[in-house]
Amino acid sequence: MDEDRYGSDVLSGDWRSRGVQKVRQVPLERDMVLEDPDSGWAGAVVGLEAGNVSLEDWKGRVRAFPFVGQFLLEGELVTLTRPQAPVGRSAAAAPPARSTAGTATAGRSGAAPAVRHASDGGRLRTASGSFAVEQQRARVALPSRIMVEGKHDAELVEKVWGADLRVEGVVVEELSGVDNLADVLDDFRPTRERRVGVLVDHLVPGSKESRSADAVMRGKWGAHVLVVGHPFVDVWQSVKPARVGLQAWPTIPRSIEWKAGICQALGWPHAEQADIARAWQRILGQVRTFADLEPQLLGRVEELIDFVTEPV
Repeated sequence: MDEDRYGSDVLSGDWRSRGVQKVRQVPLERDMVLEDPDSGWAGAVVGLEAGNVSLEDWKGRVRAFPFVGQFLLEGELVTLTRPQAPVGRSAAAAPPARSTAGTATAGRSGAAPAVRHASDGGRLRTASGSFAVEQQRARVALPSRIMVEGKHDAELVEKVWGADLRVEGVVVEELSGVDNLADVLDDFRPTRERRVGVLVDHLVPGSKESRSADAVMRGKWGAHVLVVGHPFVDVWQSVKPARVGLQAWPTIPRSIEWKAGICQALGWPHAEQADIARAWQRILGQVRTFADLEPQLLGRVEELIDFVTEPV
């Protein structure tokens, strides 16, 4: 009988590693968000020096950890391999290898830099996750527009989608409040060739924003306008709370102005409008790519870009 009733030699092969979970290795990249599992410190990669990787948290504080250690990457335990591109601040300061002349985002230039990922063969990706179109001048602005409620909405769209919008030739304009939408559309006079996509905060059933959107879509310009929105009280909430050290955004009583209440809950100054502006810049500074935003916003912005760039 050739069959071995006892099977193969239990000591043969790599028996020591059986049952041991293998830890994935990933190349270190600038702005990769890592967490030290021992201390709980989490931050974006801002440098690699003398065998230590530097992580910057949401308050701008920096701590260094041994490069050979283990880290949590999106909840998964990983070890790091050497970066394929420089990760220091000097590298981040260099502009991406593309022309952005003729910006099509109402004069802003706050788009996050494109980043090369080893998993994509070293190709550049924009902050929105798209492959960057290198060595291409920005297009002349399309006649169609994307409109957003206010400055903070515009700055967030610019930071994540700015590079893509310049390639497409899409201008983003501020409404200074959804109450102005009807008047702005009357002035703009949308047509099939001049479409308007509108991003609205707090677009939930029964809200003021929802009623305004419904009125526009039923009105004389509705055939050439698309109004979409996210469910958040303000675009601040579309940033994942973990980016500012929270498990969830605080619930603010209606009797308190929402942004001031958020600042108060975070222990930030909030007495003056300048305080609110600085608070937003702190939050916006933690947004590096689309992965830092909630999907309820991501899908809506992509929908608007598709709407205004669809060939006539």
